[in-house]
Parts: sequence; structure tokens; C-alpha cells
Amino acid sequence: MYTVNQLSRLAGVSRRTLHYYDEIGLLAPSRVGDNGYRYYGQEALLRLQQILLYRELDMPLEEIRRLLNRPGFDVLQSLEHHKVELSLRIRRLERLVVTVDDTINHLKGDKEMSPKQLFETLSEEQQAAYEQEAMEIYDPETVKSSYKKWNSYTTADKQRIGEEGNAVYQGFLDAMPKGSASPEVQACVDSWRRHMEYFWSPQDAQLLGLADLYNNDPRFKANFDRIDPGLAEFVREAVRIYVERRTAAT
Repeated sequence: MYTVNQLSRLAGVSRRTLHYYDEIGLLAPSRVGDNGYRYYGQEALLRLQQILLYRELDMPLEEIRRLLNRPGFDVLQSLEHHKVELSLRIRRLERLVVTVDDTINHLKGDKEMSPKQLFETLSEEQQAAYEQEAMEIYDPETVKSSYKKWNSYTTADKQRIGEEGNAVYQGFLDAMPKGSASPEVQACVDSWRRHMEYFWSPQDAQLLGLADLYNNDPRFKANFDRIDPGLAEFVREAVRIYVERRTAAT
């Protein structure tokens, strides 16, 4: 057990912050002694780590409190999400460092930079490029509506949706030995289709198109291959069976 003073030194936060977290229901002590001292155990330490990690990702305290207090909150799954988010942030910062170095060399006369290159890593151009690609495949109004819907979610909503999405693909992975036509895998496809409702309401043909994209687009394929080299193709086959059965039932 750690006292407030000990935890303050250990975590690098002020005593006042720890008291405030207790007042707003964000981090309660594991127990309070007869002398009124607060004591924090292992579970409280892990919760404080979660709080500080979410703060590092700029999440408001109220959203953090709602997220951590949600029934079924999984610390391990949350840490996996933090790892992904922080890795993305590291890569972005690395690109920014390159841009700063290039700009320094440009100002010294050692390197030429175009106006576009000056702002290349500071914009959302890459995201816009993905949006444009999607518009070429699907209806532009549908894509715009999807992005608008996604941007309306809070940070906590996006965290929850991301965790659900991870669970969907983990379900596919776990059920792979049963075969793409098995009830377990077909239930995974149905969960996957319902998960898409957070973004848009795809028609059956679009489900097939998305499953094809997982295999044909090198970026998507690389993500699936990191999980299992056969997962993308397995999902495509499972989706094909799912759509065929839905078509036959109508």
C-alpha cells in the first residue's frame, strides 16, 4: 500500500491532484485508515496509470471517469489500445522531426523545400486521400455522411467502438478453425456487419466490396497479415457465404 505522499512521488503527480481525483470519483483510495490517511493498492495504481495514459491522449477527465467506470472495462485491452495510439503518435512525431530538420536545412541553404513540403506532415491530407479513395468506390454522399457521423463521436465513444472492432476481428481469429461456414464464424460476420452501423449501413454488395478491399489493398492486407496471414481471405470467404445465405432467404 502507498500513502498519498508516496504515490505522488511514484507517479509524478501532486497530492492535490490525487485528492481531486478522489473528489470527482475518478480515483478512490483502496482504503482509508483510522487516522484518515488514504492508502492505494495495486488496483488503484493500475487505474491511475490508465488515467495518466488517457490524459496523455488529451481525453477530458469526465470522459475518462465514464470510461473507467463502464461495466466490463478491460485493463489489458485498454493497454493494447494505448500502445496502438501512442505508436501512431510516435510515428507522427518522428515525421514532424524530419520536417523540422528539413526546414532547418532549407533555411541554411542546404536543402530545397517546396511550399507543399513545408506543411506536408502538419495537415490531414493523408486522411483526405483515404476519403477520396473511398468516394471512388462508394457513393460520395454516403462517405461524407460516414465521416460526419464518426467525427460526432466523443473520444470515449471512439475508444469504445475501437475496442468493439478489435473484439470482432479477434472473434474471427478464434473461430477460424471451425470453418468459414460454421455458425460461430457466421455470427462473427453478423457482428462485423452490425459494427459497421457506427459508420454507415452497408448493403450486401458493399459488404463483399469491403471484404475484397481487405485483400486487395496492400495497407489493409498488411494489417490483417500482422494478425494472421490467412485472416483477410478467411473473412472474405465468410462474408461471401453470409451474403449468399441472406440473398437466398429473401
